[in-house]
Amino acid sequence: MIRKSLLLAISIMITIANYAQWNPSKDRIRTRWAEEVNPANVLPEYPRPAMERSQWNNLNGLWDYAVLPVGAAEPEKYDGKILVPFAIESNLSGVEKRLGKANELWYKRTFTVPAAWKGKSVLLHFGAVDWKAEVFVNDVKVGTHKGGYTPFSFDVTPWLTQGEQKLVVKVWDPTDESYQPRGKQVNKPEGIWYTPVSGIWQTVWIEPVAKKHIAAVVPTANIDAGQLSVNVCVANAAHGDLVEVAVKDAGKVVAKAKSAAGQQIDISIPDAKLWSPETPFLYDLEISLYESGKLQDKVAGYAAMRKISAKPDKNGVMRMQLNNKDYFQLGPLDQGWWPDGLYTAPTDEALKYDIQKTKDFGFNMIRKHVKVEPARWYAHCDRLGILVWQDMPSGDRSPHWQMHQFFDGKEAVRSPESEANYRQEWKEIIDLLKPNPCVVVWVPFNEAWGQFKTVEIASWTKTYDPSRLVNPASGGNHYLDAGDILDIHNYPHPRITLINTRKVNVLGEFGGIGLALAGHLWQETDRNWGYVQFKNSKDVTDEYVKFAKQLIETVARGYSAAVYTQTTDVENEVNGLMTYDRKVIKLEEDRLRQANIEVCNSLKQD
Repeated sequence: MIRKSLLLAISIMITIANYAQWNPSKDRIRTRWAEEVNPANVLPEYPRPAMERSQWNNLNGLWDYAVLPVGAAEPEKYDGKILVPFAIESNLSGVEKRLGKANELWYKRTFTVPAAWKGKSVLLHFGAVDWKAEVFVNDVKVGTHKGGYTPFSFDVTPWLTQGEQKLVVKVWDPTDESYQPRGKQVNKPEGIWYTPVSGIWQTVWIEPVAKKHIAAVVPTANIDAGQLSVNVCVANAAHGDLVEVAVKDAGKVVAKAKSAAGQQIDISIPDAKLWSPETPFLYDLEISLYESGKLQDKVAGYAAMRKISAKPDKNGVMRMQLNNKDYFQLGPLDQGWWPDGLYTAPTDEALKYDIQKTKDFGFNMIRKHVKVEPARWYAHCDRLGILVWQDMPSGDRSPHWQMHQFFDGKEAVRSPESEANYRQEWKEIIDLLKPNPCVVVWVPFNEAWGQFKTVEIASWTKTYDPSRLVNPASGGNHYLDAGDILDIHNYPHPRITLINTRKVNVLGEFGGIGLALAGHLWQETDRNWGYVQFKNSKDVTDEYVKFAKQLIETVARGYSAAVYTQTTDVENEVNGLMTYDRKVIKLEEDRLRQANIEVCNSLKQD
């Protein structure tokens, strides 16, 4: 009894000592959720809602960290503590250091495997690590991953030992000094370019699985046929293995089907309930894997019956349709940055907040701008009901990226290594988000930033996922026969400068009305940036309402969607609907909502 009490006291003392080393500064603005971050229970929510198992362990928390020159061996002594999964440059990491191309970031922690998992394989998952990660378990290198935006995992079972397991991760991230996709990150942030994000920035976790287990579930709806198709990827499948999918509505099974492992399962959905921003209904899925009649694995997921398409209206204007009806899409450009966590929201409530406020403002869509969010963000969009345009994070920027629109314009020339990496990361992003019904448009390029082989990339994207529309180059170099959408950017006010009668025509960016509010700025200087700037909320709202009326006038002339810049202020940009710390809604919310509703209702099906 005394020994147990002593061990508990020592454990408490170690915990207190560790927390003392995590002391985020208060020098910059922070969101209200930053105060809720608990190092002992950081981002505790299940990280993969589209394919959920009941057993898992979260490895977020305080890890050891060290920064060493590229090529150095694992340090014997680490520099201190870092709070995972916040990037080393962020406030909530407790470190706030730049990494740089010449250095590598080392992480270390230990973990234990629950005794109840005996006989199971153990998968080690990373939500996202920017950019190149090497992973070691008990001093054995178990795998490498390149790509800052997508999850990866390793079966670490062969290298586990008794008791505590040593986990080490080494990361290299050159940011804008290489060809990698990195979005708005630069080593010298200014204007519309932001602080680098290096290392682990999404949840790290482990889960037990049978050797033969479900690796992926991708549902695809066909509302015209009243059918849901489900592709289930099975790891280590063998002839004779069986997959069963049950579709549920409020706990009641409404449809069920079986197939051999590796075969697409087609399920008829009687009287299907359609998903839309107005009625975001989701069916629950239960997917089971059997070998010789014995259950090997079971996961829970969800699916939606919805269709995104394009069709000429009665005047021959190509329109975006949702569930076979003309549907005007209006949403903000959403950068997904946080003053305290940079790429990582401080809590799941914070992650959800921006989506909910977008809905409250009367928008029905979000353009996720040159960034990919954690899987939970897309699950929130699925459940709350908002459409998503997903950008590929830009990188390897072309010298022709400036605000020009070209037809058959000059493109970037990438190295073979850069091109191969782009294709790999873009495929991984699409694979990640295929199960999410909220995602309706793929955007491979933005404003010609690193734009290359546009016709080929757009064609590949459409072939790989024909269930969604492809916006080949938002505001970039345009090609007559690439993709489904012609996307023009115009700041600050909305206007039509180009029309392609064979495509859906959209205004991919406009607005950028600035309002700098003292006490809520990344930097309290006069260098804060917006396309146009005003002094108070009423004037900003007046300008937005004027833009909304102008936007309605463009609808009849051909626009089917528009994207307003932007959801929040970000670092030196002050053109957000909310301040960067999310503490102030900068426009008069009722007037903003009414203006948006009028725009969304301006395109009605006869």
